[in-house]
Order: sequence, then C-alpha cells, then structure tokens
Amino acid sequence: MDPETVQSRCDEVIEQLARAVVTDRDVLETVLVGVLSDGHVLLEDVPGTGKTLTAASFAEVVGLSFARVQFTPDLLPADIIGSNVFDEATREFEFQPGPVFANVVLADEINRAPPKTQAALLEAMAERQVTVDGETHPLPDPFVVIATQNPVEMDGTFELPAAQNDCFIIKTSLGYPDREGELELLDRRASRASKTPSVERVCTPDVVDRLREAPESIRVESAVREYLVDIARATRADERVSTGVSPRGVQRFFEAVRTRAAVEGRFYATPDDVKAMAPSVLSHRLVLTADARISGVEQRRVVDELLSETRVSQVDA
Repeated sequence: MDPETVQSRCDEVIEQLARAVVTDRDVLETVLVGVLSDGHVLLEDVPGTGKTLTAASFAEVVGLSFARVQFTPDLLPADIIGSNVFDEATREFEFQPGPVFANVVLADEINRAPPKTQAALLEAMAERQVTVDGETHPLPDPFVVIATQNPVEMDGTFELPAAQNDCFIIKTSLGYPDREGELELLDRRASRASKTPSVERVCTPDVVDRLREAPESIRVESAVREYLVDIARATRADERVSTGVSPRGVQRFFEAVRTRAAVEGRFYATPDDVKAMAPSVLSHRLVLTADARISGVEQRRVVDELLSETRVSQVDA
C-alpha cells in the first residue's frame, strides 16, 4: 500500500471507532498503532470509560473474530486456552480450543486472574501459541490481546509481572470525555433504541494484513534511531528506575514509531513520532525503585522528563 492509501484506511477505522467510543482521536490512533505493530494493548482506566466497547468495536470494524474473557480469581488456564476432552464416539481425547483462539481477544480485568492463569496467557501473547498436555497449538494470525484493568480498585487483584507488562506494546487510557463529549454521549443514546452503539465494518482481514505490512517499508534515518535508543537507554541510568527498558522493549518502540509514521501517511519516521509513542510504549516497562514509589513518582513522568532532556540530532526527511 502507498502511504496515502494506508492513511485513508486507518482514518476510516478510527472514524468508525469514534462513532462508538467518545475519546480523543489520539487515543484511538494509539490503540490502532499497537494493533498494526503486531502487538498487544493494555487499557488501564476506571470503569465506564469504554474500554470493553473499544475492543469489541475494533474487532467489528476490521472484520476479525472476537472473544471476550472475563478474568476472575477462580479462572483456570483451561478456561482460556482450552483442554483435551474425551470423545465417547472415537474413544480418543480431542482438543477443544478456548476463547483465546480468536483474532482479537478481550482480557477484561486481566489483573483479577491468579498468576497461574496469567502465565497461560503469557505464552499465548509472547509465542502466539498455547501448549496443552505437551502438545502445541498455533493461534490465529493476526492474534491481538486487548486487556483492561482498573487502577483504583486493587482488592482481589494480582499485579501483572514485568514479563507480562513487557508483552504489551502499548499501555494507554481512554480518560474521561470532556463536557462536550459527555453531552454527545447523551445525544447518541437519545437517537437510538439500542443501548450499545453500532459500528460498520470498513476493512477485511486481507486489508488488515496489508496495513500490518506497511510499517516494514517506513524509512527511519540513523539520527531518529539514535534518538530512540538514547531515550530507552536513559531509562536504565535514571536513579528513580530499578529496571529500565529491555532490548526487546527498544525493538517494540522502534516498531511503534514506524507504524505511527505509516498511520500518519508518511514513508519516513520523525523525532515527533518517537516523542508521541514514548509515553505509551515505555512507561509501563519501567520498574521504579522503592523510594520513587513511596515518593509518588509516576512512570510516565519519568519518561516525559527524559524526553525533555534527551537531545535529537538534525534529521533530513
């Protein structure tokens, strides 16, 4: 696809999502960047802001299969990945796939599941496969997990391990809509009989595959690459951070930057792409020191400060 076609297709997807979810366009674009970067997306926000609706609407808009898993403390790995079931007719065990065998999987309130269940999902997210009784089963392509978690209600939750956080290429939040946005919500609800807004399909799976391939042709000059790497490495030297961005995180950062350039209709990436993606791609990968956490330091604040302190060389676009 040429840059103009990629931008046009992405605009169609975002416009359809905006018909269902009232939030800033930048947030919907960030979610789309995460998906087209062949990554997973973590939405952290208070209840009622449209996290579940965003995931379901996205699958509908791009024509992909969708499954929702409500994570609870008693959820078992087999409830997600499936299990071998004995067939009386054939007298053999047959694998019955779980809801994870969908293109878009909504892991609702992911931090309510115990570590054992989270570990089962970790293999699916990292390897695009699941293992049951020693047998490996590949997952569909594309395979995207859009997970949600509530940051204000921590009773009965299990903190996501660093390895699982690292599997999410993007972590973002929808936030509260402004006054005009909430009035628009009421106007939309008043004009339809259904409680749930509807969206139209604007893509086919084949088109989605081509959109996912588009970032591979994006040019990233050496100055932009150096800027990207310098920001990531600065997280490891910051005294407030005990564990900075991993080498895998640097690669995912690079992929997100290229994808944003493609979504914006360009054939090259700029330092602005790096600045735009850094907070969503890097913040959740940082493990702060105990002193920093006690002092109320936020991961995103660390990234914002490093962005302001890191110099970028002149780039010839």
